[in-house]
Amino acid sequence: MKRYGKYIMPYLHAFILGPILMIVEVVGEVIMPQLFAVMTNTVNAFNGGEILAAEANTIIVQNGLLMALNAVLMFIGGVGGAYFAVKASSNFANDLRKDVFNKIQKYSFANIDKFSTGSLVTRLTNDITQMQNFVMMCLRMMLRSPGMLIGGVIAALSMNFELAMIILAVIPVLVILIAFLLKFSFPKFQAMQKKLDALNSRIQENLTNVRVVKSFVREEYETDRFEAANQDLKDNTLKAMKIMIFMMPIMSLIMNLTTLSVVWIGGNEIITGSMEIGDLTAFTTYIVQILMSLMMVSMIFMNASRAMASSKRIKEVMDEQIDLSDFGASPLNEVTSGEIEFRDVCFRYYKNTEEWVLDHINFKAEAGETIGIIGSTGCGKTTMVSMIPRLYDPDEGEVLVDGKNVKDYTFYNLREGVGMVLQKNVLFSGTIEENLKWGNADATEEEIVEMATSAQAHKFIEAFTDGYQTELGQGGVNVSGGQKQRICIARALLKKPKILILDDSTSAVDTATEAMIRQCFKTTLKDTTKLIIAQRISSVMDADKILVMDEGKIVGCGSHDELLGSCVTYKEIYDSQMEKKEA
Repeated sequence: MKRYGKYIMPYLHAFILGPILMIVEVVGEVIMPQLFAVMTNTVNAFNGGEILAAEANTIIVQNGLLMALNAVLMFIGGVGGAYFAVKASSNFANDLRKDVFNKIQKYSFANIDKFSTGSLVTRLTNDITQMQNFVMMCLRMMLRSPGMLIGGVIAALSMNFELAMIILAVIPVLVILIAFLLKFSFPKFQAMQKKLDALNSRIQENLTNVRVVKSFVREEYETDRFEAANQDLKDNTLKAMKIMIFMMPIMSLIMNLTTLSVVWIGGNEIITGSMEIGDLTAFTTYIVQILMSLMMVSMIFMNASRAMASSKRIKEVMDEQIDLSDFGASPLNEVTSGEIEFRDVCFRYYKNTEEWVLDHINFKAEAGETIGIIGSTGCGKTTMVSMIPRLYDPDEGEVLVDGKNVKDYTFYNLREGVGMVLQKNVLFSGTIEENLKWGNADATEEEIVEMATSAQAHKFIEAFTDGYQTELGQGGVNVSGGQKQRICIARALLKKPKILILDDSTSAVDTATEAMIRQCFKTTLKDTTKLIIAQRISSVMDADKILVMDEGKIVGCGSHDELLGSCVTYKEIYDSQMEKKEA
C-alpha cells in the first residue's frame, strides 16, 4: 500500500480514528465474556450457599452496569469504526479513480493502443472497487481480527492453561491453510480480471456497433461470442473461488471440533470441581472469538489476493510511460498565423519494423492557404496531418508551425490553434448546442448560428422541432451521416482556429452542399490555413496546392492543372473519377 500513500494522507484522521474505535470494540468483546463469567459464577455460588444474597446482588449489579457500559462503548466503537472505514475507503477510491482517469487523458494514441477500451473501463471501475473494498476491510478487520486473536489467547491462557493449549495447537493448522489460500488464489484472481476485461470489451463492441450487427443479421453470432466470453469468465471465477469453497467449510469444521474438544474436557473438569461453569462458558466464547478472528484473517487474505491483482493492473496504467510530452515547451508560444512545414518527416507505428508509414515528407503551407491532400486508402494522409497537433511525433525530421517545432508548444496552446474534423465523426450525448460548444464554450447564439450556416447545418437544425436544443443520442445516432459531418465542421469552425484539418469530412455530403461549404471557407476562414483530405478530386481541385500521396510518400505537389500534366498518379485518379461521372 506504500504506493497509494498519497491517497491515504488527506484522510489520515479517518485512517487513525477508525482503528482506534475498532480497538475500543475489540477490548469490549474481550472483556465481556469475563464479566459474564463472573455473573454466572456468582449465581452458582449463591445457589450453592457459598455467598449471601446481598453480596450476590452487589456483584451482579456492579457487573451488570459494567456490561451495560461495555456494550455502549462497543456500540460506539463498532459504528464509529465502520463509519470512518467507509469514509476513508470511499475517498481513497474516489481520488485513485480520478488520478487514473486523468492519466488516461494524457495518453497518446500509441499508449491507448496498448490497452483495450474494455480493459481500461474494468480498471477504472471493478479493479478500483476491489481495492476500495480491501481498504475498507483492512480498516475494519486488520486491527479487530488480530486484536480479538491476541486478546482471546491471553484471556484463555489466564483462565485455563491446559485448555488453551488445544487452541494453540489448532492455530498453526489454520495459518497453513491461509498461506495456501494466498499462494494459489492470486494468479487465479489475476486471470479472472483479464477475462472480465474481455467480456467488457465484447459488450462495448457489440453495443457500439449494434446497427452493423443488425444490418448483417449477426445477432446469433454475437450472442454466441458473448456466451463464450461469459462462460470463460464464469469458469475462471469458479477456479478462483474454488479454493474458498473448500477452505471455509474446512475451517468451520476445525473450529467446531476445537469447540467440541474444549467443551468435552472442560465439562469433565466441572464434574471434578476444578473448573466453574461460568469459566467454561467464557472459555468457549474465547474459542469462538479466536477461531472467528482467524477466519476473518483468511477473508482479509482472500480480498488481499484479489486487491493485489487489481493493484497490479492499476499500477500498469499509472506506470505507463507517455511517449508524448510537452515538458520544456514554452507556455508563451501560441499559434498566430498558421504556417505549416514538414521537414524530411519519417514515421512508423511499430518501431521494430522497417516499413515506413511516412517516408521523407517535405512540404510547406503558407498561412491562409488551402492545401488539398489526395491519395489511395492507407497511404498515410491521416497520419501525416495528425502530427500537426502532435497526436503522433515523427521518428525522424520535424514538423513546424509558425516556424517553430511543434514540440516547442504546450499541448494546450498548440491544439487550441488547430481545429480537426476527424475521419470518424464523433458526437456526444446532449443537445446539438452543447456539442457545438465543444468548439467554444463561451460562444454566443449568433456565433453558433453563423458557423452552423457556414457548415450548411443551420437549415436542417432549424427544421428539428427543438432546433439547437435537440437531444442527440449516443454518438449522434439520430442524425444522418451527412448531418453529423456538418455539425462536426460547425463545431470546429466555432473554435476559430488558425489551422483547420478536414479529414475526409464531407464524404457523406452531396457535391452541391460540399461546394457551398468550400465557398464559405473562402470568406469565413480566409486567414485560416486549411488542409483538406479527400477521396474526390472535386473536393480539392480548387485548393491553392494539392499534395498527392502514395505509399507514404508525396508523389506530386502543385495546382490541379499542374498535376494533370506532371503527376501520373493524380491523372489516373482524375481519369477514373471523370469516367465514372460521365458514365
